[in-house]
Amino acid sequence: MNSHQGTSQIVSKKRVAAHGEVYTAEREVKAMCDLVKEETLRLDSRFLEPACGTGNFLVEILSRKLEVLKSQYAKSIFDYEKYSVVAVGSLYGVELLQDNATTCRMRLFDLWKDSYDAIFKKDANPNFYKIIQFILEKNILCGNALTLKQVDKNQNDLDLPIIFCEWSFATGSLIKRRDFRLDQMLDGNTQTPDLFMADWEYDSQTKTYIPCPMQEFPLCDYRKLDRAEKE
Repeated sequence: MNSHQGTSQIVSKKRVAAHGEVYTAEREVKAMCDLVKEETLRLDSRFLEPACGTGNFLVEILSRKLEVLKSQYAKSIFDYEKYSVVAVGSLYGVELLQDNATTCRMRLFDLWKDSYDAIFKKDANPNFYKIIQFILEKNILCGNALTLKQVDKNQNDLDLPIIFCEWSFATGSLIKRRDFRLDQMLDGNTQTPDLFMADWEYDSQTKTYIPCPMQEFPLCDYRKLDRAEKE
């Protein structure tokens, strides 16, 4: 379901017919998020919106996480920045239309930036903006949620899987990035793979199969995330 902040629930009849694009009203967004209210207040609780549109659901969840962030870490810019990575890095979206995906990233970034700047004012670090933007570029992707493939500018499927990054802190300011294929993550919840498949691990405690990352990156300081990929 697409989502967008505003009074109109459609952009055009053409887009409704072509893509089923109907925006979700704010009242319904809040009511649905309230069904999992405790999770929306956990900074590290991950959410995936498979048809995120311009981001109403993700914006609502981030706004709740930012309130928690403010109440717990507003006295320390180091802690606030670190846990901003946790909060923003916990949100994932797939969107078929590129303009919607771009708008979604912008809305999430602007929401975070407004909160950050309001709290720390002249001490706010513009260089840190790049870190949040980098995470959003990796977490909010253009793709087809039905085929689980990336799409081109004309919404045609590419022969490329949707790949998401997992961000997890190790110790102090060091963070670990691991990349996973979305189709493999979803398969793990719906079927039991061949026991000889090298791409899976079995967790005996939870009795589930867990996809292995397709790529792992060395630990790095979270303030250098946007540069670590190029090094």
